Parts: sequence; structure tokens; C-alpha cells
Amino acid sequence: MTRETLAGHLVFALDNPDLEAARRAAHAVGDAVDMLKVGLELFIEAGPAATRLGSEIHRPVFLDLKLHDIPETVQRAVARASTLGVKVLTVHASGGAAMLERAVARAEREGSGLRVAAVTVLTSLDDQDLMAAGITGGTSGQVKRLAKIAWQAGVRTFVCSAREVGDLRALLGPEAVLITPGIRSAEGGGSDDQKRVATATQAILDGTDWLVVGRPIRDAADPRAAARAFQDEIATAITMRSPPSSRSPGRK
Repeated sequence: MTRETLAGHLVFALDNPDLEAARRAAHAVGDAVDMLKVGLELFIEAGPAATRLGSEIHRPVFLDLKLHDIPETVQRAVARASTLGVKVLTVHASGGAAMLERAVARAEREGSGLRVAAVTVLTSLDDQDLMAAGITGGTSGQVKRLAKIAWQAGVRTFVCSAREVGDLRALLGPEAVLITPGIRSAEGGGSDDQKRVATATQAILDGTDWLVVGRPIRDAADPRAAARAFQDEIATAITMRSPPSSRSPGRK
């Protein structure tokens, strides 16, 4: 998949408990966002029907299932996801080289344009969490280790917190597509259960391509206006980024 296949920067996370709530949220933002994210809770509740919400507002869908299983199981799941019309599917980079290689190969073989995105370290984890699991080098070190494995396995799209965006951009270069969750408004807002968060401005300046925003838009009094405010912040940050980046898949 080329960068031009997906246009924009702002992903709205449909973190809703059921299909109708997600539908209302999707229609509330409409074309103020560039992509919809369907996560585990909604997909378990509604199944493939949740992925069809994108077509209702004419936006691509990011299926965030974070697959992590034996290679055969994952590649078969990738094949099924390819039939749903989604454009991005997440897998855990920690699943290993064989799992990642087979996921990427199966996506390419299916020919639907599905992009396999490797999740590095969840934004709910910090250095102490990793140390408790016996992982040394902190979140930054682990993100880079996992990204190298995924890159060698053929992955070109990565999910990381804003704190690691600069490191991954330097490590992987302009070909990598970086997706950053845990984005909060420049005007402030809580981190909820995420420990590694940042503003849209900082993430863009550090080199991310896509920003995933959920609660700050979903829980706003006017979700569409909140989404537009993020778009304005993103646009301003892009003009601040120097030299002008050819990485961005933004609309022309």
C-alpha cells in the first residue's frame, strides 16, 4: 500500500460499547475526521458490522484488534480482515518475526490494500511496568527493538506513543508510517489509563503521520467541533514542521 492510499491525519476512535452508540458517534463527527478506528470492545459486541460504519460517513476504517497468536492463526485472521474493506489492521510486534512476516505476506496476497500495523509498546505501560515484566532498557528501548524486528519482517506501519515517534522516525526513515494514540488537546485534558500521552502538536512536530483521538472528541459537548479543533491544531503543527515533510499522507 502506498502512502497516497490513505489521506489525512486524524483517526477517531469509536470506543463505544455497542453499534448504535458507535454509529451516533461516527455521524456526529462526519467528515471532520479522516478515519474511524474500531477497537476490540466494539468488534466483539458488533462484529464485522462495526467496520461498515466507515462507509456510512465515507471514511476508511482502522481495525484495532492487536492480534497476537501463532503465525497460522494470525495470517488466517488477516485474510478474514481483508474481506471487510478495512484499511489498517493492528498486530502486536511482540508476536515475533514469523507471525509478522506471515501477516504481511497474507495481506499482500489478498490484494485488498490492507495495511498491517505493528503495535510496539502500549501507551498504558511505562518503564516500571516493563521492568516488572523483566524487560530492561525502558519503553524507548523496547519500542526500537520491536520496531526493528517488525521492519525486517516487512512491516512498514507502526503504532507507538508520541514519546517514541522521534526515535522511530530517525530509526526507520521516511518510508515508515507512524500512528500515535494517546493524543490530548493542547488545551489540556486527563491521561485516563494511558501513561505516555502528548498533544497533537508535539506528535506532528516529532514526525508522526496519524493521530488517534478517542475520549477528547467522543466526550466533548460538540464532538464535531472538537474534531475540527484537532484538525486546526494539526494543520498549524504541519506548517511549523521544518523542513516541509514529504512523509505526510495529508489531503491535497
